[in-house]
Amino acid sequence: MIHLPCTPLTFLLTGFAWLLLSALLAIATLIGMVKGTPLPSWWKTIHVHSALVGGLLQLVIGGFFLSLARSSELKDAYSESRPGLYFAFNGAVIALLIGFWSGQMMVAGLAGLILIGVVLSLWQTAWPHVQEEINQPDGAGWVYRAALIALLIGLAIGVAMAFRLVQTYYAHARLLHIHLIVLGFLTVTFVVALHQLVPAVLQKGLANLQIARLAIWSLPVGFAVLLTGFVTSSLSFEIAVGSLLVVGVSLCTYNLIITWVRSGLPGNAASDHLLIGIFFLLLATLTGLAMGANYLQTPPFLPTGSLHLVAYTHLAFIGFMVQSIFGGLSYSLPIVLAMSRVPNSKKREPYRAQLEEIMNRWRTVQLGAMSFGTMGLSVLATLTWSVSLGSLYVQSAVWITAGLLLLSLALFTAKLAWAVGLQPTQQSLADT
Repeated sequence: MIHLPCTPLTFLLTGFAWLLLSALLAIATLIGMVKGTPLPSWWKTIHVHSALVGGLLQLVIGGFFLSLARSSELKDAYSESRPGLYFAFNGAVIALLIGFWSGQMMVAGLAGLILIGVVLSLWQTAWPHVQEEINQPDGAGWVYRAALIALLIGLAIGVAMAFRLVQTYYAHARLLHIHLIVLGFLTVTFVVALHQLVPAVLQKGLANLQIARLAIWSLPVGFAVLLTGFVTSSLSFEIAVGSLLVVGVSLCTYNLIITWVRSGLPGNAASDHLLIGIFFLLLATLTGLAMGANYLQTPPFLPTGSLHLVAYTHLAFIGFMVQSIFGGLSYSLPIVLAMSRVPNSKKREPYRAQLEEIMNRWRTVQLGAMSFGTMGLSVLATLTWSVSLGSLYVQSAVWITAGLLLLSLALFTAKLAWAVGLQPTQQSLADT
């Protein structure tokens, strides 16, 4: 019988695999949209949920387990296996996607209940841990707790939608379901994590703890108020709150960049991706504010369609979240592999240095391809205001954008496989 260790690294690599699958589905969707041969409606639903649930949520869970291992005094904390949780979570993701593909919403609803069960099973450990172990900057623990509550409410609304319990208010429920998970949980969690990862990568404390505290607290509060504007369909209110969110994200960006400058402007794959990621979040927030202002007059100043919405949302999804994932994995993977594979701390450093060298390879190409590929979506959407979808300009932009994104994903996937496959020497494994 084959034993599959379901360690924190297993969650992280499986989450990345789901993210990679979702990216391939997304590129196929984009090409189909521009070519005038749209794919089935369930294709987009599967893409979104494989990215958000199978990918990003699982990566967050893997990151949480890494945080637990780091604070643990147990020798094999990085190798602790959780097979029940792993198979329950990924089995639920597969059932969820099958439910959407087959149109069996009862199956999707039951899968959602299992996902809620998985999150609740982590609650007893996560609730005190974020307050006691990762409460820096001050107040971060409570922001993490607010994000966890947003996730549970968002999942519960999704289950209610699947079981058709909110048919009268379906549009409002869908809006809340999406934004509670994307904004209330994922975006807030990633921003707070950046305030902990960037100092760890740079080995330098945050430039200003007061600004950091104000900035990270402004996000969950701002998102909560923004959701009120969405539900009440008050555009002016949404723009006002959006302006405050721009200020909050600007403070985050300023503080992290100043931290980088004061640390001596070091450069590696982890810091590059993390810092570029926060820039893209600021850009996405500004773009969202501009899109809202566009509808202050009727008809809107500029027409917007599906392609414009794709470009806007993926400034955050790819530009911010995927960049942050690349940065986080580039930093944590060498540490996790070294801690779990080399028992002797004195002999661990050469192996970790080898792994870091792998993760830093081709970083300029990898970072540039992802950044320009993300911006390419915006260029593509902008072109449609002047030329038709069938024009040479639009068709060229599609293939260039897809090629850049695929190149970045392929390079990073190859480095992950290389690093995971690189075993320490027998001398490193010998414990003294």
